[in-house]
Amino acid sequence: MSTKGVSKWAAVAGRSALVAFFMLITVVDAVTVRGGWTGAAIILSAAVCGVALLVPCLRWPTAPLLVTAATAWWGSVTVALLAVVMFDLAATRRLRPACGCAAAVLAANVLGYSPTRLWADESYLTAIVVWIFALVLGLWFGNRRRLLSALAADVEHLRVEAQLREDAARVAERSRIAAEMHDVLAHRLSLIALHTGVLATRNDNLPEPVTERLALLRTASTQALGDLRDVLGALHEPDPTRTEAALRPILRDVQELVDEARRAGQRVGMLTVGDSEQAPTTHRLAVYRIVQEALTNVRKHADGALVTVRIDYQPPATWVEVTNTPGTTGKTSAVESGYGLVGLRERVTALGGHLSTGPAGAGTWRLSARIPQSVDHEEKGTPA
Repeated sequence: MSTKGVSKWAAVAGRSALVAFFMLITVVDAVTVRGGWTGAAIILSAAVCGVALLVPCLRWPTAPLLVTAATAWWGSVTVALLAVVMFDLAATRRLRPACGCAAAVLAANVLGYSPTRLWADESYLTAIVVWIFALVLGLWFGNRRRLLSALAADVEHLRVEAQLREDAARVAERSRIAAEMHDVLAHRLSLIALHTGVLATRNDNLPEPVTERLALLRTASTQALGDLRDVLGALHEPDPTRTEAALRPILRDVQELVDEARRAGQRVGMLTVGDSEQAPTTHRLAVYRIVQEALTNVRKHADGALVTVRIDYQPPATWVEVTNTPGTTGKTSAVESGYGLVGLRERVTALGGHLSTGPAGAGTWRLSARIPQSVDHEEKGTPA
């Protein structure tokens, strides 16, 4: 059972116990003090009022009417039960009916002839104090309950909003990956079509079956290029100046990104192991995005920090780590709050890797990713 459910049942149990206690006091008073038919009538009235207070569907307006009528007739005997009614009405913002019940009881007791009426022994002062206390307590409890409900609704709204932002970040990163793969694959297919076309034109020294296979390969690659444009070409913004040469993927080197950050005033150190050309294109794109996002977060949240970038392209995995010291404000990069990391995690996970972020001790912050490489990936040794 949830915490909210436990609290609700605890409130119901506490209220039921309080009503039962007030009913017991009334019954004891009726048996020991009143006796006879008067005592029996008081017990019956207390039982009816108690049932009306305990059954949720009778709390309004049945319970206030019954308890007010009983208190108007019996006076001080059922004052405690009317306090429960006053509490319920105040908790639900029914102040006018609550005050009306108290006024009706006091007025009826002035005109009544019951030996237990409030004005007989000046117990009306005690009754008024008890009712005012019940009103104040009911107002506080009702406002607290409404405040908690509003806070719970706000928390749920923020949770849904955060989830939507994460989903949007994932979708944006997937679109970015698809657009990058469009450029990469279009370039590869263009090279295949180009070279097979050249070979097909030099068919003098080639056997006829080889010539036919080359023509088939060129046709298949051209059709695949057209299908790729139809499926993924819409991810690019329309650009009438975009030519066939522009399909070559733009793989910016991480070193260029680090140099730009240094020119912007960031303190960045970089260590690279292995040749980036030997890593898959998808890995190089992921490394670039990881370093770019890390440097952006450091600028936002730890300005003036010393950033260290370590990259290892050597098999069996591509590994990248970015760490930063506290900035001039003394705060580390709160990268866990950014939705850019949601997209990065989506990209790294899609490549079968793992991305982690968090404090690294001594006030530093670390972002690292490990992406496994296949033994014989198609791009190995092929420049993009």
